[in-house]
Amino acid sequence: MKKFLITLLIFLIGIGAYAFTPKTKASKFRNPFTKKDYKSKEIQYEYNVKKDDLLYKKESKLLNRHPSGYMTVEEYEKQSEYKDPSTFKVETPKIETPSDFKYVPQPVFKIVKYNDPPGGVELQLGRKLYFNRFINGQGVTSPDYTKLVYPAIYYYSDSGSVGADLFVIPLDQTENNMNRILKANTSHREENPILSTDKAIDNYAAFRTLTPVDFNADGTKLLAKEKIGSCVDGIWETRIYIYDFKTKKSYDLSAVRDAIKYYWKEYENLNLIEKRWDIRPLGFDAGYPDRVVVQAYGYTGEKPVFLGTWSVDCYGEQSKFISLDKNFMPKVSANGFKLQKDGALDYQTVVREEKALVKQDKFINKQKKSEDKKEVKQINQEYKNELKELRADYKDKYRDNKQLQKFAGSTEGTELEQMYHQYQIEQTKKDIKKLEKQIVKTQKNIDKREEKIQKYTVKTKELINELSQDEQQANNANDNLQIQMPSENDTDAPEVSFPQGEQ
Repeated sequence: MKKFLITLLIFLIGIGAYAFTPKTKASKFRNPFTKKDYKSKEIQYEYNVKKDDLLYKKESKLLNRHPSGYMTVEEYEKQSEYKDPSTFKVETPKIETPSDFKYVPQPVFKIVKYNDPPGGVELQLGRKLYFNRFINGQGVTSPDYTKLVYPAIYYYSDSGSVGADLFVIPLDQTENNMNRILKANTSHREENPILSTDKAIDNYAAFRTLTPVDFNADGTKLLAKEKIGSCVDGIWETRIYIYDFKTKKSYDLSAVRDAIKYYWKEYENLNLIEKRWDIRPLGFDAGYPDRVVVQAYGYTGEKPVFLGTWSVDCYGEQSKFISLDKNFMPKVSANGFKLQKDGALDYQTVVREEKALVKQDKFINKQKKSEDKKEVKQINQEYKNELKELRADYKDKYRDNKQLQKFAGSTEGTELEQMYHQYQIEQTKKDIKKLEKQIVKTQKNIDKREEKIQKYTVKTKELINELSQDEQQANNANDNLQIQMPSENDTDAPEVSFPQGEQ
């Protein structure tokens, strides 16, 4: 018994000594380069970084489905890039109902002539200009509803002066005439103004404003007036201009003022330079579309003094006297259009619209939720696919590096390069074969699904044909279901015998 125990003890000591030899210790590790192979650590570190980046991108996409402000500097700069205002989508303006009101009158608009009565269009500079430093005046639409011209008025508080520009907004040709004007937005205006005033601030309280007067009959020319004056002592003078949309040029029609001054100096010995007087443009002459009609007035007493009706061509080259009769009404065409309020919608109509909007909002919200779920599902699926590709790439790199370390332990130099190059060729062939098998497997799955879809399609067609045949047979049976009763003169009618008790 003692010998047996001694033998057992010697055997256990031998096993323990063998287990703690360096060779045995090394065999316990699967990767012998864990502590010394920096390339493997680098591959693993790169994989972890890319995996974290994919996770961050997925989370940022999920958060930014609705803009939340959670973004990097690079993402912020990308979203802050310049966007062309002409690409902005403009909806038809609508008054929103406040939460503490059940009914808010919705205005109804109508399209009316702009220059009606002739020369009655004026620009009002209210307190809003001095608070906001900027306002947009009412615009005029061309006769063919292709463009809208409006004035932009600027207030310079340092000198109390006012300047102005005239801008053009191309109208949306896919809408009706009413919506074209309602959807005209300053974000879609042309970049450069067609007319501009002097914006010098050397004269205190001086104002220079531009007001569209009217278009000509074919909409190719615009008549505009510039009023120059002071907020202290009133208007100094009115200048008129013609802008030609074909040539993109403007023409100053100040020659008519010179003609008026010359007439009263030459024939009436009245020097208008010493008097306060001005002109009032009425519009384009109805009989001569290329001429503009103006009226002149002197402001030297309590009542304005009529100085005659005059006309000038669109290029300011020829002025013509028309009449000195203050009751004379020249025929002036009104070609432009504008929107004007025409009452409000009644209560019942607004309530019906609100109910329809509630139903529409419910449907839109439901659709948005469905689309949001699809978007979340797509983002998660994209993340899974990218992560799968990243893992496959990581495994390939780790496998190649492990093989390289094996080769490095047995050889070096050019022989190592040749062995590793040969390994890459063989491994690439294996990967290609593996990929081909996956493609074949995927194609089989696609074929199976197509076969199922084809079977379901055939069955559906057969059912539809059977139902249509049954319906046709039923219709034919109803058409043939007619009872023919024998007449008294019908000798060929069959005899009908009834059993006793049933006659």
